[in-house]
Amino acid sequence: MSTTTQPFRAGLRRGWREFLISLRNPEDLTFYLFWSGAVVVYLFLNRTTPVEGTTLTLPQVVLPGALAAMVVFGGLVGPAFALVIEKEDGTLLRMKAAPHGVRTYVTAQVVLQSLGLLPLLVLIVLPVALFAHPLMHRGAGGWVAVGALLVLALLATLPLGMVIGAVARKPGQVSTWGLLPVLGMMAISGIFVPITALWGWVQGVAQVLPMYWLGHGLRWAFLPDEARVLEAGETWRVLEALGVLGAWAAVGLLLAPRVLRRMARRESGSAVEARRQERMQRFG
Repeated sequence: MSTTTQPFRAGLRRGWREFLISLRNPEDLTFYLFWSGAVVVYLFLNRTTPVEGTTLTLPQVVLPGALAAMVVFGGLVGPAFALVIEKEDGTLLRMKAAPHGVRTYVTAQVVLQSLGLLPLLVLIVLPVALFAHPLMHRGAGGWVAVGALLVLALLATLPLGMVIGAVARKPGQVSTWGLLPVLGMMAISGIFVPITALWGWVQGVAQVLPMYWLGHGLRWAFLPDEARVLEAGETWRVLEALGVLGAWAAVGLLLAPRVLRRMARRESGSAVEARRQERMQRFG
């Protein structure tokens, strides 16, 4: 096995193993069931609610945006919390001491966080398909497009989530730098209401952010052409969606390695002990 591929293979195995463990973890299972159940119940209770200006129902229109919100939320906040917690408990220091440990860790986190979204997506899409018919208007090609958009969105968010986790010194800072901005994106990205119902300047801000464009691309895949009246400019802009998501991915992939290398250099036994003492003071 070459030294180039060894850390990635080890990371793949580690990420897959941790994902399987999470499927047997009661807390993780509760998380999957609670959030997916909440979305499904909301959409089911509104299954006959029409969307003004279209022949579509609320579940058909909301589902793509809800999936986009979950993917962006998981891609940004999931690795950020994992990284800052594993800095505190010394996991990163131990990984740093192993050959190619940091690259193995990063690969494992990408695999774990990506796979961790699958149960949520499946537990939402399958039940909603039973009462929001037709769910997919573009056939098999639409599902291929959904898969490609989700992969691109993860590339756009996971590196930035790791940057947040690398910079944050404690979990509370992840909430400030990661959670609150994601909630703000949800509010303005056409997830809860069509973006056309928002002020013009808010629409402009939303169209810089990845959540709107992932939701836009997913709505293009799931919905018929008539749904474009709900979009800014009343048109589908799939190439722009790919371009914006690709730009965010490029920023993250350029920034994350530099920040992670700098973080790894600073990891030491004294740094871990200082964070442990700080944590004991917070909860003591």
